Amino acid sequence: MNWDEISGQWSQVKGKAREQWGELTDSDLDRVGGRKDQLLGLLQEKYGYLRGAAERELDDWVSALKPNAPVASGQPTDESAAPAAASVPADHA
Repeated sequence: MNWDEISGQWSQVKGKAREQWGELTDSDLDRVGGRKDQLLGLLQEKYGYLRGAAERELDDWVSALKPNAPVASGQPTDESAAPAAASVPADHA
């Protein structure tokens, strides 16, 4: 996922952020609203991280999110990720 996707899906992604950083409240995450700079500042404030450490922590979290996948559904986003259907005719199975 990239930040455009995270921002666009913030209502789903913020639950993942809450799992990662338990000291952040729902109110904190609502204020963030999918803005990276706001989340960086919040990590610095709540956890005492220096900016570089907050950026590394955030980058690691973003990397761990499934790329280009809708967070809430858990469904593949393209057909190549879905398992192939068996192509054996029913009378040969």
